Amino acid sequence: MLARNAKKSALLVLMTAFIAGSAASAMAQDKTEWQKNHPRRAEVNQRLANQHQRINTEVKEGDLTRGQAAKLKRDDRRIRREERAMASQNGGHITKQEQRTLNRQENAVSNQIGK
Repeated sequence: MLARNAKKSALLVLMTAFIAGSAASAMAQDKTEWQKNHPRRAEVNQRLANQHQRINTEVKEGDLTRGQAAKLKRDDRRIRREERAMASQNGGHITKQEQRTLNRQENAVSNQIGK
């Protein structure tokens, strides 16, 4: 009888651990989605995408040389890497101050497009 109760207890413990692990995994996936779609990160990354498109348009129109475009795209990649590094240090999001810093850097690149 004791062996049977021990088996039931062990099974109950294993099932509880499995359920708790599954719930934690689901929560981690939700958190990852939140981090990827965080509003401040999304705004910074959308600006970078817009600038990339503007650079391509300016090259097609002849307002930028390929060399100038390559330099601007390098600058944008550096900003994107910095944004990712900042997010990795802050649980998947960037602070308002970090967003302001990145926006200033994006403004500097933006001002060089189409000159």
